[in-house]
Amino acid sequence: MSDEHNFLHHITGSFAQPAAENPTVEMVEAAYRHHGLHYRYLNTEVPPEKLGQAVAGARAMNWAGFNCSIPHKVAVIEYLDGLGESASVIGAVNCVVRRDGQYIGENTDGKGFLKSLQEVVDPAGKKIVMFGAGGAARAIGVECALAGATHITVVNRSEDRGNELVSLLNDKTPVETVLEKWDGDYAVGEGVDVVINATSIGLADAAARIALTIDSLTQNMVVADVIPNPPRTRFVRDAETKDCRVIDGLGMLVNQGITGIEYWTGKTVDGSVMRARLEELFGC
Repeated sequence: MSDEHNFLHHITGSFAQPAAENPTVEMVEAAYRHHGLHYRYLNTEVPPEKLGQAVAGARAMNWAGFNCSIPHKVAVIEYLDGLGESASVIGAVNCVVRRDGQYIGENTDGKGFLKSLQEVVDPAGKKIVMFGAGGAARAIGVECALAGATHITVVNRSEDRGNELVSLLNDKTPVETVLEKWDGDYAVGEGVDVVINATSIGLADAAARIALTIDSLTQNMVVADVIPNPPRTRFVRDAETKDCRVIDGLGMLVNQGITGIEYWTGKTVDGSVMRARLEELFGC
């Protein structure tokens, strides 16, 4: 049956809470349309207590796969049939793909961020400060470590969660990693090359402030944010006032989206189409 007369699309989507702020649906649907792919993407809000039911529902409806965002990137693992290599090391999943009738968890966050970072600076030999210790931070930390970063300082409010990430990076990668408790405004030390916000601070709130001493940022630093909505977060804007080179969250979002679509459809899509749709949405 030709796609023209096939009214049953392959379904992909996202499980998150909150979900309304997530623009992934717009860029993925733009790619599907541009390439004539017989797929659709559904943005759904799933509370933590119903995550298992949501995965079961996707199985029942034969979804090709789905993304997991806040707060499901770790919790979803127990509902899957297996993990890809990157997700197994990272211990977090942001992309699930159906393979031979099984749901396999992958992680494209870290590779998406790394590609965006490498367009500005090579992390090899660099010292990094990273805010956060959740699923995105785990993925970014692992990929930066494997790309040759020499030192990562994890800055996090919860010492238990922060120490989990520090142990992961020290045990499974060659990078030296330490934890600094996030208590009040954090001052970035001398000799740091890259500063990363891997928290959800700033999502759908352009005024949200990261507890950071802005004067500790210097023009030789690269400052990166994972938040795609809005792209110009307060963190990005503050870093620009210090003449830092900045990376917004759109690059990471597009790069991980390209990989996710390839997992689901077997097709490599044009990332410029996805980026253009996001920039149109946000008036970039």
